[in-house]
Amino acid sequence: MGNPRRQSFLSGAMVLTATIAVTKVIGALYKIPLGNLLDSEGMAHFYAAYNIYRLLLTLSTAGLPLAMSRMVSEAEALGRENQKQRIFRVSLGLFLLLGAVCSAGMYLLSAPLSDLLHDAPAHTAVQVLAPAVFFVCLMAPIRGYTQGQGNMRPTAASELVESLSKAVIGYLLAWWLLRRGLPRHIAAAGAIGGVTVATALAFLALALYLLTHQGRRPSRDIPESRRSILRRLLRIGIPITAGACGMSIITLLDTSLVLGTLQRSLGFSQAAAAALYGEYTYGVNLFTLPASLISPMTISLIPAISAARARNDLSAARRHTSAAFRFTALLALPLGIGLSALARPILDLLYPEIPQTAAAAASHLTVLGIASIFVCLMTLTGGILQSHGRERIPLWTLLFGGLVKILSNYLLVGDPAIGIRGAAYSTLLCYAVIAALNLFAVARVVAERPGYVSVFARPLLASLVMAAGARAVFGLLGRVMSARPAALLAALAAVAIYAVLVPAMGVIRREDLISLPKGDKFADFFHIR
Repeated sequence: MGNPRRQSFLSGAMVLTATIAVTKVIGALYKIPLGNLLDSEGMAHFYAAYNIYRLLLTLSTAGLPLAMSRMVSEAEALGRENQKQRIFRVSLGLFLLLGAVCSAGMYLLSAPLSDLLHDAPAHTAVQVLAPAVFFVCLMAPIRGYTQGQGNMRPTAASELVESLSKAVIGYLLAWWLLRRGLPRHIAAAGAIGGVTVATALAFLALALYLLTHQGRRPSRDIPESRRSILRRLLRIGIPITAGACGMSIITLLDTSLVLGTLQRSLGFSQAAAAALYGEYTYGVNLFTLPASLISPMTISLIPAISAARARNDLSAARRHTSAAFRFTALLALPLGIGLSALARPILDLLYPEIPQTAAAAASHLTVLGIASIFVCLMTLTGGILQSHGRERIPLWTLLFGGLVKILSNYLLVGDPAIGIRGAAYSTLLCYAVIAALNLFAVARVVAERPGYVSVFARPLLASLVMAAGARAVFGLLGRVMSARPAALLAALAAVAIYAVLVPAMGVIRREDLISLPKGDKFADFFHIR
């Protein structure tokens, strides 16, 4: 496995962010027509299976690849080639075992897991999705190894393969099953089967990269023992995994508690509760968009800060932390506020075949758009704390946020005057609490973090002006044209307004852009100093 040219922290983050943006577009081409095809009941079955998959996936791959990339980046910074190779081999064996256990467990326990979520028909989709966990576990050590060397391109390429395959295969399977007259829970299983096939194809793409980029630099360093590497990998990775699992567990608790409360406390049937929760998932689908664009920042940030600290270069660690905060504010605030301000127009634009479902989901997205900002802050601050060796802090804050989620779900969803709308409010409370606790922890333990007011004030003001302008454009255009083109033009107006405000208000600095490809030319074009 060669030593590809190391990308800068922001360059690597932008490669992954651009990839995620493309995969989200592909995902929209998949989930939006899929939502129109399956409607709320079918999508409820789809997400019940997917949430179980996400928990097992997080359990097996969330923390350990980040721990591996951190260890590889430290070895890379110190020129320890043999140490890097041994870290990879030890990690590969561990991931093979984890993948086999989690995949088998998901398949064999599909029925009780579906019953736990109060969605028994989803068990077929759970079984179909089980092998995907194994393939993702096979990809994890390759991604961790290349990310640790600052090379984000293999991860980006495999994610594109996975996203495109999932969209094409999943939609065609669901469409074909429905045309044959099969029920929606079987069509949902077909749709989610596209995920399984896509993960297998993405693994093959990464394996091909590995085979064609073999080779190593000569080195005389003596690597640590396999037991020592495994022990350190688990010591770093388990708290990160537990913290990341906390988020997936919160999602599963949300599904189980909301569906259970709707049935027990409010008297809905299983099908009626699934339909209501399905409406909520249409808002959740967009709610996850901002955080998915911030996750690449964390993936690049952890090995970059770890390498800087291994070299005792605190100045570089400070630059990375400051830039990550500013770019998170630059992306998260306009996306979250924009989703909230234009919730109804966006959903009407995306789901024209099911206008009643889109209208019901709009009230959820209005709240979830704001909640997405706190998810982004939680993701960023968790990565900063992990890169500074404080892996346990994000775990405890997630556990506390989970308790807030459980309590607020019970009180809000069980209130007949609020009902399903309480799920969105409890999600907002949960992630706001976690983000606030993480920001407080970063302020206490990370000396090189920037001032919060200087980071967030200008992007927040620019985002509010953008949202007000977009709402005004939609209101004016809605008088002379139909809602769908008015919504599209309002969204484009929001992008244009924010693009003008960012350089005009000094939201981003020249030193941030210089780290990006062609960043100096971009800064000169917009006169950013």
